[in-house]
Amino acid sequence: MRYASAPVSTHRLQLEPDFTLEDAVAQVKHLAALGITHVYLSPILQATVGSKHGYDVTDHTSVAQGLGGDAGFARLVEAAHEAGLGVVVDVVPNHMTTPTPLSLNRPLWSVLREGRQSAYATWFDVDWDAQDGRLLMPVLGAPLDDVLASGEISVGEHDGETVVRYYDHVFPLAPGTDPGLPIAELLAAQHYRLAWWTVGDSELNYRRFFDVTSLIAVRVEEPEVFDATHVLLVEGIRSGAIDGLRIDHPDGLADPEGYLERLGDVTGDAWVVVEKILEGHEQLPHLWRTAGTTGYDALLRIGGLFVDPAGAEPLDGLSTELLGERQDLGDIVTQSKRWVVQVMLATEVNRLMRLVARARPDLDEAAARAVLEAMLVGMDRYRVYVRPGAPAASEDAAELRAAASRGAQSASGALDRTVVERLVDLALGVGDAQDDAARDEFVVRFQQTCGPAMAKAIEDTAYYRYVRLVGLNEVGGDPTQVGLPTADFHGFAENLLGEWPQSMTTLSTHDTKRSEDVRARLFVLAERPEAWATWVRTARELATPVRAEELDALTEYFLWQTVVGAWPISEERLQGYALKAIRESKLHTRWTEPNEAYESAVERFVAGVVTTPAIVAHVEAWVGSTERETRANVLGQKVVQLTMPGVPDVYQGTDLVDLSLVDPDNRRLVDYADRRDRLTRLDRGAAPADLDDEKLLVTTAALRTRRGWPECFTGEDATYVPVGTGSEHVVAFGRGTGEGLGIVTVVTRLAGRLADAGGLGDATLDLPEGRWSDVVSARTFDGGRTRLADLVGDDGLPVALLVRVRDES
Repeated sequence: MRYASAPVSTHRLQLEPDFTLEDAVAQVKHLAALGITHVYLSPILQATVGSKHGYDVTDHTSVAQGLGGDAGFARLVEAAHEAGLGVVVDVVPNHMTTPTPLSLNRPLWSVLREGRQSAYATWFDVDWDAQDGRLLMPVLGAPLDDVLASGEISVGEHDGETVVRYYDHVFPLAPGTDPGLPIAELLAAQHYRLAWWTVGDSELNYRRFFDVTSLIAVRVEEPEVFDATHVLLVEGIRSGAIDGLRIDHPDGLADPEGYLERLGDVTGDAWVVVEKILEGHEQLPHLWRTAGTTGYDALLRIGGLFVDPAGAEPLDGLSTELLGERQDLGDIVTQSKRWVVQVMLATEVNRLMRLVARARPDLDEAAARAVLEAMLVGMDRYRVYVRPGAPAASEDAAELRAAASRGAQSASGALDRTVVERLVDLALGVGDAQDDAARDEFVVRFQQTCGPAMAKAIEDTAYYRYVRLVGLNEVGGDPTQVGLPTADFHGFAENLLGEWPQSMTTLSTHDTKRSEDVRARLFVLAERPEAWATWVRTARELATPVRAEELDALTEYFLWQTVVGAWPISEERLQGYALKAIRESKLHTRWTEPNEAYESAVERFVAGVVTTPAIVAHVEAWVGSTERETRANVLGQKVVQLTMPGVPDVYQGTDLVDLSLVDPDNRRLVDYADRRDRLTRLDRGAAPADLDDEKLLVTTAALRTRRGWPECFTGEDATYVPVGTGSEHVVAFGRGTGEGLGIVTVVTRLAGRLADAGGLGDATLDLPEGRWSDVVSARTFDGGRTRLADLVGDDGLPVALLVRVRDES
């Protein structure tokens, strides 16, 4: 269906204490001048005090005070509407935080005080029986007996209430508790159990977001919980203050389809997109009441256009040379998933096993656990969508059976085939079960566990280990696919227009591992693999004095790619990123078990790279020598994303060249004053002074074109037409309506190889009849056969955006 409230384009703003709603108000006129139609806000509900992202919600009934509160949001809406802009808001339905102090989360505070008798007991996804009717709170710095012996827990007052206090943590007392009891007895009488933080991964009895114990899952599948947690947002949509919603982590929900059904009912089908990661050729379920995804599927295809497939083999050879072994991503992913399932997500697997024991007590526990772990390891997508009591879709049933088969192949020992069949049936909700309720719950919880296993093993582990071309190691990416044929991109775009015409597209988000422009730089490595290999060998020689014995070749090569992708980068930023990368890879150090000697070696290396003059000069030489290719990639990606089917989002800061790395680096404050000055200068006719100016020019030209010709992009009759070119190095497509094309996009790809081939020569493109204006260069062209060199040749920009000159008569 088409959504009346759908944006034509959006601009994502990351709200935080240093960039509040009032700060956003100050940028509204600039964003309108840029050409967007909607401001797209990170989560606005009350979160942990000082939160830098807003996904740690504590109160669904008010806008975060630290961002400006309800009044601040009202002022932003007013300013946006005055500027002709709408508002889209990010929603976090899956979880809330366990804040410090816990009293900031009033529903959770009530559950801790009153247990299952609390009016909020249905809010949270708790397995009460696993802890004898209590909620495990793993916050202690040592085992409980040790903490009690050292006198670290006491009884005190908090907000007029008698509480248990452990440093900054406070916990309520159950009604009727005698506060004078010995501490050990007093704790034994509560509806919660305080425990050493290390037991969280094995004994936790509430569902959490991935492996983040401080984020407790919310049961929005319960109607009263849905209503209470969405009241402010729904009121905002009904009042016209909010035009659309972005749904965070729908795969964590018990019933994503049911959630979207209810959301559509209460919002009157407002425009909604979901943060769904699609793997390979996976399709978004067509029954979902949503406009589409948040755009990682588009990011993968857009980027692929600018990667040279010929670089795959030599880059493989280089990484093999440096590491002393050939990497196999499939093996790395399997190893990572097995560790995540067996260690990081042990508490989730334990909960699934309790359900297996209830539903199928006839199955051997050890055999069943081996099969369950193998199924989780074998899944090659974030989840399937089986609803208890309903027949599973054929593709979901096929995926579960294939997952069991893949998992069996990689298992350390042979799996019992009968147990495999029984557990696959259990996951599909079919076959015999001694406890039907346990079977139905297993159906849901197995699916909810698949996403964390995928994300933590692939995005947050394997992608920090696989180093052939790290620019491909992206959320929703496929590093095994080096490059994308033009015909495949056109096929994707045509399908997007036909199936999900108002889906979001993106190049950068707050979750991407690298910004679009870091990836654009790294794609050049596939065009210049021989030159890159020579550069890396020299870099390693130059770094000999700063390389400690503990530093491994994999991490070093990962960091060299990072350096050339993000240069210039401060030591502080690079040190922060390097520490996160090595702990996420989990090869030599981890967040929970830091290896100080190894981390010191990496710290020494990073410091040496950014401060040694010879290394700095070497890095700058590479960046300078690949400016042509980088420029084509930066500008080409942007104009393709902004003019292809879908609703494009421009992540904050990416209207200029943005060389950010993974969060929190990509949430740094944006210099809007510089952007306003640049845009004013360009609008007055000044020529672009640098690549930043060129990217801003391309971005604003495309956004203004979308706003001026919405019928060609998001209208009912919008069309997408591949336009043939006489060169493999140029991609072109048209946008229009049933009456004909109104816009033609032309971009250069693989500019390094193009230069090696001597340029575009006499290759041509057939423009539809009429007069056309390039809104980027302000040149005009007549329809018919047009030389590509005249459109995107060396004497101008590597992109063109041609708009049909309207007949003013």
